[in-house]
Amino acid sequence: MLKTLVFGASTKSERYAYKAITRLRAAGHPVVAIAKRAGKVADVDFLIGEPALEDIHTITLYVSPRYIAPHINYLISLKPKRIIFNPGTENPEFVEKAKAAGILTIEACTLVMLSIGVYEDMEADGVH
Repeated sequence: MLKTLVFGASTKSERYAYKAITRLRAAGHPVVAIAKRAGKVADVDFLIGEPALEDIHTITLYVSPRYIAPHINYLISLKPKRIIFNPGTENPEFVEKAKAAGILTIEACTLVMLSIGVYEDMEADGVH
């Protein structure tokens, strides 16, 4: 199972970040969630700020490029194997920095990847 950081977590059930947490947990993936404010989805308590984390395989983004900019270096410092840029989070600057750090970047939807069974496939469509 792939330890996943959901960056931009939300307690609102209509939000895609909320759905991603519930779907990832249902599939058995360990999940860490970072949000602007305290909260919890399923069995995942939200972390605030830029906490020290280890063994993050995948970061899935649910924050617009404008709000992600101050966190780019932090997210790269976590040394994930890949970063998923969900629709609306596309960020060419972040992609270039991630690639330079040897991190795979994917413009895709985590929920779709889970639905069609390619979440664990590092060669899934959308790889850049």
